[in-house]
Amino acid sequence: MKLVSEPTTTEKIRKMKQRIRWKDTAIVERNIDQTSLFIDDGKASDVEFSFLVVGDSGTGSHRGHSPMRRVAELMLPHYDDCRFMLHTGDVVYQVGSSEYYSKNFIKPYREAILGGEDYKKIAYDEMVFKLPILPVLGNHDYYDLPIIFGLISATTLPFRRLIPSKLDIEVGRHGSHKGDAFARAFLDYLSKFKFPGELARHLDEYYTAKTDAGRCLRYVPGEFTRLPNRYYTFRYGGIDFFALDSNTINDPLPLPETKEGQAYRSLLQKRRDELEQEQEEIRDISNKLNPDDAKDAEQIDDLQSKLSQIEEMIVDINKQLDSSKKPVTDTEQLEWFKQRLIESWNSSEVRGRVVYFHHPPYVTEATKWEQAQTLAVRSRIRHVLNAVAGQVKYLTQGRPIVDLVLNGHAHCMEHIETLDTGNADSNTNWIVCGGSGHSLRRQRPEGADLWESNSAKGKTESKSVARSHLFIGRNGSGSNKRRPYSGLRIDVKEGSPPKFVVKPLVAERYQRQWYQPKIESFTI
Repeated sequence: MKLVSEPTTTEKIRKMKQRIRWKDTAIVERNIDQTSLFIDDGKASDVEFSFLVVGDSGTGSHRGHSPMRRVAELMLPHYDDCRFMLHTGDVVYQVGSSEYYSKNFIKPYREAILGGEDYKKIAYDEMVFKLPILPVLGNHDYYDLPIIFGLISATTLPFRRLIPSKLDIEVGRHGSHKGDAFARAFLDYLSKFKFPGELARHLDEYYTAKTDAGRCLRYVPGEFTRLPNRYYTFRYGGIDFFALDSNTINDPLPLPETKEGQAYRSLLQKRRDELEQEQEEIRDISNKLNPDDAKDAEQIDDLQSKLSQIEEMIVDINKQLDSSKKPVTDTEQLEWFKQRLIESWNSSEVRGRVVYFHHPPYVTEATKWEQAQTLAVRSRIRHVLNAVAGQVKYLTQGRPIVDLVLNGHAHCMEHIETLDTGNADSNTNWIVCGGSGHSLRRQRPEGADLWESNSAKGKTESKSVARSHLFIGRNGSGSNKRRPYSGLRIDVKEGSPPKFVVKPLVAERYQRQWYQPKIESFTI
């Protein structure tokens, strides 16, 4: 049985547009840009500033301990001198349900939320941030329960609360409702205004900041902390930040209708059957363990990690098997990204560019590095950067189009740098920050270099396109297994191009104890 269901790309886009009343008459009349925000904290012009990064944090399934809370506690001393926190997605596991926001987001990050000292009283759709938390959607933030599973879950939930499952899969009565929980938690949910004049009054009160593209949302920490859209941009300290929704640009290319394509399809189907069988075996093993025993509880954590990993692999296989029809790509978002990058390069006020979204185009984590979704996102982001380079090459003077890309999805922390890819994503720094709470993954055994193969004139050639400089993830085995959960502090320095000093913040679980290993900062 499928554990999760996912809306189509078309449905994701349509639903999110409805929620923010995309290009409503009242919005167009006021010349409001629904993809920009201004952080009004009185410090946005400072050329040196710091910010925090977390990702893939939203789980409370670990027994007797909370990795996401440990990482959040490491960040507490930095709240006073960091301006905001970026979240690279998967805010709430397993299916983005509003039922789990209190436990899996509000509780661990309560110090950043107004009224957090009494966090149980904070409604998930009424959060106001003292420290701005600026997220993007992860795949789990869009997930739902299959209809039959939802019915089973609804009827068994009271019993599950009395007798917890040995594998806590973190599902309740429903899922995200196609990303609705995330939208209500973080976006300016304009569709809630039903009566005449309500929307107009709201727009006139909160969309008062000015940009080159028109009026935009004014984000005031401690007062009004909503985001305008699922993808958006803001400028801080001369740096343009671009937040993207990679869930609508990750559909794999169709499998070819050839003999080779059919053979690969059969291989995928066989692999999916094997993975589903492995899931059943994991559940059988878990039922023989005692969650009240510390050693068994650690093994249950490992089995939970494996089960989640397998589910993600099945989702990726299903995306490939469903790709017989022409994939739908969010061309509107990609065109917006291209145009905003071009405008950014033509602005004398901008000295650097940071992009963040969920799915990493480059990563060496064992389960993600060659997934079809990874390669699809790489191709589409690369296409945008190539198009931008064609327009602004005379301005870049050898600099990469973007200075830094931040991602999640892979449950690790990794600094990876592209080499000469033959494209405009060459010589770019990419940091994966997806190890802030959920089960961690290992680095692939093939090593730190990523290769691409290209076929031309009947010959296939391979070249190294990226190299991992640092990987922090699950390592060791048996009693020597280490689980280093992580977040980041990034200090932006004065100058053009700017320098970024990256400080990994690590809470490591080892032999049922917590440690804080010191990881050296690095500069990019």
